[in-house]
Amino acid sequence: MPDQGGSRQNVSFPSNGRTAHGYLARPPQGVGPGLVVVQEWWGLTSHIADMADRFAAEGFTVLAPDLFGGATTHDSAEAARLKRELPVEQAVADLAGAVDFLLGLDGVVGDAVGAVGFCMGGGFALLLAARAGDRVAAVVPFYGLPPDPDFDYRGLTAHVLGHFGELDRANPMDAVDEAAIRIGEATDVRPEIHFYPAGHAFMNDENPLGTYDPLQARIAWRRTLTFLRGHLG
Repeated sequence: MPDQGGSRQNVSFPSNGRTAHGYLARPPQGVGPGLVVVQEWWGLTSHIADMADRFAAEGFTVLAPDLFGGATTHDSAEAARLKRELPVEQAVADLAGAVDFLLGLDGVVGDAVGAVGFCMGGGFALLLAARAGDRVAAVVPFYGLPPDPDFDYRGLTAHVLGHFGELDRANPMDAVDEAAIRIGEATDVRPEIHFYPAGHAFMNDENPLGTYDPLQARIAWRRTLTFLRGHLG
């Protein structure tokens, strides 16, 4: 069963006429670009909070919205159910609310934020960027694509950096290539895509699937920081 008390919520923000929740991490200096971090299908877990803290330590003001309303799990079947029962439009609305919230915070510099998503969150980060337009300047999907392979990316203006595993059966390389082509055909964006000799969720050191790869994770982390710093602020 999912854990109803496991999420790392510490902030609330308005979203589409209701209240959404998430985890907010600020940089040590108190000032920096805004960044939305989008959870995997496990929920707003300690791994996602840790990723938010790591980005904050690098100078970003980070908000990780809780798309599952407090539920977390380490069971694949439960995670699949939580993902299946999450209305896509509600999730994208919550993420758009997170963008508005970040841009309204004191200490957030610039008029656009970045978005980084993992697994399920990688696809949602791309959906958010297409919806938010120039309010999202950079988007980084880690091993995740929109659930609809025919998604229309018009509206996306953000720079795109993608990280995918060569051994990831959930996101095979031809599907990733097809998504990159669709982005290029629908927009002026030319995605930068990297494939790693790793499986799905290679960035997650708490991954129940056991596919964490510390070397590839470090490489992807350095590339992500360079990319975000180049396009935000």
